[in-house]
Amino acid sequence: MNRRGIGRLGALGLGVVLAGVGALAQSSGSPDSHVAAARAAATAPESNVLFTRLCTPRAPAAPAAAPSAAPPQPAAPQGPPPRASWYAEPVKVFDNLYFVGQTEYTSWAVVTSDGIIVIDPLFDYSVEEEVVRGLTKLGADPKRIRYVLVSHAHRDHVGGARLLQDRGARVIMSAADWEFLDRASGSWPKPKRDMVAADGQKLTLGDTTLTIYHTPGHTPGTVSTLIPLKDGGRTHMAALWGGTGFNWLGSGTAYKDHPHRFWFENYSASARRLRDVVAKAGADVLLSNHPDYDGSETNLPAMAKRRAGEPHPYVIGNDRVQRFLTVAEECALAGQARLS
Repeated sequence: MNRRGIGRLGALGLGVVLAGVGALAQSSGSPDSHVAAARAAATAPESNVLFTRLCTPRAPAAPAAAPSAAPPQPAAPQGPPPRASWYAEPVKVFDNLYFVGQTEYTSWAVVTSDGIIVIDPLFDYSVEEEVVRGLTKLGADPKRIRYVLVSHAHRDHVGGARLLQDRGARVIMSAADWEFLDRASGSWPKPKRDMVAADGQKLTLGDTTLTIYHTPGHTPGTVSTLIPLKDGGRTHMAALWGGTGFNWLGSGTAYKDHPHRFWFENYSASARRLRDVVAKAGADVLLSNHPDYDGSETNLPAMAKRRAGEPHPYVIGNDRVQRFLTVAEECALAGQARLS
């Protein structure tokens, strides 16, 4: 989730958004009733974090400060932030899933019998250190990265894609977010338009098949993914929610082509739809592309202490995964209702 807007929604993006979710959701209750429903669903730490972030109305923007007679301050230094401010050690989370992300931004590597799928390759300044060297630290060969699946076209999740693409990986993103990326500002290296993710697409590599769903709202073409996982002799199914924040409420221009209601409606419909998918698939693991939304801030350290046979910290059960998405839906409906 990049808190800075990039690009504008084009005609192609609009078509995919509408096709991806079908009829847009309508808020039928008051803001308080939807907040209450979200609070009732937020019975676990990951849902509580989501509730706090999404269901709390934003305070009005502060008025601009009066001009000051103080001398102008020097410009902030250019270039990437210091490594110490973002670096995180890689962690093997499941037999076939590795965390290769930063302190605030997550990248996942799905390791298969025929290569690696990287989901969200971070920033251009951190992909080499975190993804490439991280895989090497965990005993995997980064030269075996075959696909880079991008959940949404914000720089913190797509910025590193060009480096991996230049080394032979295929980059996959929804059509709407390829369009979104084309309109992005900034001089960072963007991947060349490559594979387009279809709604419900099966991405198979070796012994592993991921299923991709269009879940627009966070961006015009956000995608979420079901990922089969292995833990010793046990199998699990993860649901990776592709984009979390209500970015259209910020001050950027990326979402200004449509009113806030449009984005709230798409977001709530996507959360409801993915909850139905999760229920049918029996997904019992929740993943995010930010470590504060899926419990990774506590789960990753817990993995280092886990002994054979002990419960897996990421396996939270199907009900908790569904509750997380209920919170997402209800908070979006509350935001929509506040516009009435």
